[in-house]
Amino acid sequence: MLGILIAAFVGAAPAAAEPTAWVADRDCSDFSSQRQAQDYFLDRGGPGSDPDRLDSDGDGRACESLPCPCGAGPGRQPPASKPKPPRRPDFPARIVRVTDGDTVVVRRVGSGRRFKVRLIGIDTPEKFGGLECGARQASRSMKRLAPRGRRVRVKGDPSQDRRDRYGRLLAYVKTRGGPQLNIAQVRRGWAKVYVYQGRRFRQ
Repeated sequence: MLGILIAAFVGAAPAAAEPTAWVADRDCSDFSSQRQAQDYFLDRGGPGSDPDRLDSDGDGRACESLPCPCGAGPGRQPPASKPKPPRRPDFPARIVRVTDGDTVVVRRVGSGRRFKVRLIGIDTPEKFGGLECGARQASRSMKRLAPRGRRVRVKGDPSQDRRDRYGRLLAYVKTRGGPQLNIAQVRRGWAKVYVYQGRRFRQ
């Protein structure tokens, strides 16, 4: 009877609270790479929230001691690799023919491949697409400088493109034991110095 009275006075005991889901506290040893930790960190609200304390120095990057692959910090992208510049021509060759006062065709020594080469840094009167005054003389001058079969060195310039819009290699052509064709044409008076779109050449 006493037990009934006490129960009535105190009232019914409150129901047990619903059990809450238990979330494990993770640390850096739970991840195999920094990128994996970074992805988890950002998914959990990082860098504004860091309940697992993965970003010890507060720089927005979790578990920096872990090996890569590495993830980017918030709002940042991983540094892009720099594209390699195109290789500039540099090879021995022989003259096959002269096209005009500033263009020659060469055959590469060893491979036998032929290339049309537009000489860097000069411009001569046009022979094609409307004959300009002095075009024939400039071509004859080049033929004397670069007769068929003459050994030359074809060398590009890092300040210039590898090829022009017509697909010709852009290069200096130095004769073996003789002058550089580009310079010789200017000295002979059949070419003028030419700077393409303000991109100064090096030689």
